[in-house]
Amino acid sequence: MFRWLPWKFFVKYAARRYGVLDPATLLARMRRFAQPSEVAEPLELLRAGIVFHARGLVNAKAIQHNLDWVWPYWVERQFNPADKSFVPRAFSFSHINLTHRNWTAVGLPGVPVYPIVDPRGLVTPLHDGWSLDFWIVTDSRRRLLPSKLDDDAVRQRLDLEPALTVVTECRQGGLSLDLATSMVIAEHGSAEARTGVRAVSDENGWLVVAVRPYNPEGIQFIQSIAIDSSGAAFRVNNEATVKLGEPPDSLRMAHYAEGDVYLDLPGCDRQREVKCDVGMATGAALFRIHAGIPRELGVSVTLERDFRELPKRADTGLSWRDALVGTAELRIRDERMQFLYDAAVRTLLLLSADDMVPGPYTYRRFWFRDACLMLHPLTAIGEADRAERILAGFPVRQNLAGYFLSQEGEWDSNGQVLWIAARHAELSGKLPGKEMEHALRKGMHWLARKRATASGLLPAGFSAEHLGPNDFYYWDDFWAWAGLKAIAKHWRHTGDNAAAGEAEALAGEFAASIEASVASVPASRSKGAIPAAPDRRMDAGAIGSMVADYPLQLYPPGDPRIAKTTEFLINRCFHEGGFFQEMIHSGVNAYLTLDLAQTLLRAGDLRFAALIRRVAELASPTGQWPEAIHPQTLGGCMGDGQHGWAAGEWIMMMRNCFVREEEDLLVIGSGILPEWREGGGEIRFGPTLTAWGAVSIRLADSQLNLDARWRGVAPRVRISVPGFEPVEAGPLDTQFQLKKS
Repeated sequence: MFRWLPWKFFVKYAARRYGVLDPATLLARMRRFAQPSEVAEPLELLRAGIVFHARGLVNAKAIQHNLDWVWPYWVERQFNPADKSFVPRAFSFSHINLTHRNWTAVGLPGVPVYPIVDPRGLVTPLHDGWSLDFWIVTDSRRRLLPSKLDDDAVRQRLDLEPALTVVTECRQGGLSLDLATSMVIAEHGSAEARTGVRAVSDENGWLVVAVRPYNPEGIQFIQSIAIDSSGAAFRVNNEATVKLGEPPDSLRMAHYAEGDVYLDLPGCDRQREVKCDVGMATGAALFRIHAGIPRELGVSVTLERDFRELPKRADTGLSWRDALVGTAELRIRDERMQFLYDAAVRTLLLLSADDMVPGPYTYRRFWFRDACLMLHPLTAIGEADRAERILAGFPVRQNLAGYFLSQEGEWDSNGQVLWIAARHAELSGKLPGKEMEHALRKGMHWLARKRATASGLLPAGFSAEHLGPNDFYYWDDFWAWAGLKAIAKHWRHTGDNAAAGEAEALAGEFAASIEASVASVPASRSKGAIPAAPDRRMDAGAIGSMVADYPLQLYPPGDPRIAKTTEFLINRCFHEGGFFQEMIHSGVNAYLTLDLAQTLLRAGDLRFAALIRRVAELASPTGQWPEAIHPQTLGGCMGDGQHGWAAGEWIMMMRNCFVREEEDLLVIGSGILPEWREGGGEIRFGPTLTAWGAVSIRLADSQLNLDARWRGVAPRVRISVPGFEPVEAGPLDTQFQLKKS
């Protein structure tokens, strides 16, 4: 009965009655900006957006009316009218972090639990939870509050050995505060987030350990804080214990009506518990500091809430040293780029502890797209077993129709899964299991059915790569073509000629449809390049079409249309040396800049080097890239503050500079930068998995050593180190004396 009721009439009548916009008419108008599609926007993204902006609404209520509180770094900047990060609030629907989406996860390679630390040392131990902050307050009421300090008063770094540790050093006048946060194994094999604190003051005062109802995204409610019977630990929301190491010399607690606990410091209250119906309880443990004498504490937070939510038992026994055994090692003279590589490898291991997720916080959920593009570098550096474990979970995410579904309305996933499954088999030499092989065939058949009958392209879909409104994106079709081509080669190699022939035929049909569609785009719109979709003008969305060159290599190096697309993007869509994604991201994108660098490297265009250097400059002090980088603040403006895809692309960039694969050729050293060799000595990379076997490269002065463990017939090898004459190597050659060009 409800289906037959005139709902549109009721909605229109109600809208006119109350003087608001008619939502049905508005939605119809909005859809005219996009191609008709079976899914307007994936439910998964709608759900994520609702959660995101729900917090933004809470932020709007809580923050701007309480600016006398101590807020996290992004708030202190974004709400400050004297700061370039300032964002007017005016008609903003919600108040969210748009200027400093930066944080760094600490953790263990076998544990999918990610405490994060913001640029001023604020620690958020639990996923999407409350935080701990650390302050100094002197007897004369001078204060060191890290979130309020200028950039030149704070230094932060990521220590990689022996465990991931974010170190934050704050200095102001005669006050200094050093914080070192990591994840440690506690009793009974459980893990804790631990912060080592060292405070020094030039006068008597207090070191403050503060429990805060927020995190780098905004408000996160605290209903209750209580000191336990030992007097040396807080229990927060009855979900985690903050171990202070020793009883504090003073305590302060406050609920929302009383304001921030900070406002009454130092105080001398011994209140042992606070409850707040608003969810804005704050608490502070104060430890006495004597002038000139360092005060040290070890503060740890139990993580039982996050451990309870794990789908699988975490491997707390896997150490970083064990996890890194066998991974490809980079050794170059550039300390910055060396550190970025080492940090990126750890990021990939951290984010693949269970499912492959693209971030430790905002993006701690699964997408096929990010997973496939992160599994590629993970396999290439030698972590094939870890990648195989993650790939084995793909079939259960496939629906009955054969669609590899992480969110509706995006049609790139099937091609991506076919491609990475074939690529993993090619690099590792391991064949997929029966369940995976069955899923790959279903995935191929889904692609055959899903194509639009008229154009031969996949249907219009929502682009989570933010290429624009729903459209017939070439991005989806290039993935389908490449995935079918790769899996056909795999099946041909394994002797399954029937499946290989079917995949080859379908790949050929996709290729023909794409070529016909691209050729039909008027030259006045295409400018000889490949736009994002058939009816689109050239714009920043054309970055999606570049996937045909890297990593898919569907066209030979230097293809004229790829070259034209590259030139358009560099000339029209760059900001201060990096690709600026003006759609949704509205920021400089590190991984897409590196993708363009890969195309330039492949074409022998030396401009690739400038893009690598710029991306290195854009990394945070802890060696991380957010999904998009604010062009003015250089902080994160979209997505996760530690983006796994960006880390993966940095790894592939370093790897391909040393060892790069073409269809039947291994190119050695074509991207080695001059600064990597400054000062002499040896540089090296490897072992990295290739289609022909594991390869390691060592270069000292003009002597190059190639250590290869070929599986079967060796490939053609070209030594092409900048500054030296190219060398065509024989299959058994291992040492080369290079001649300067």
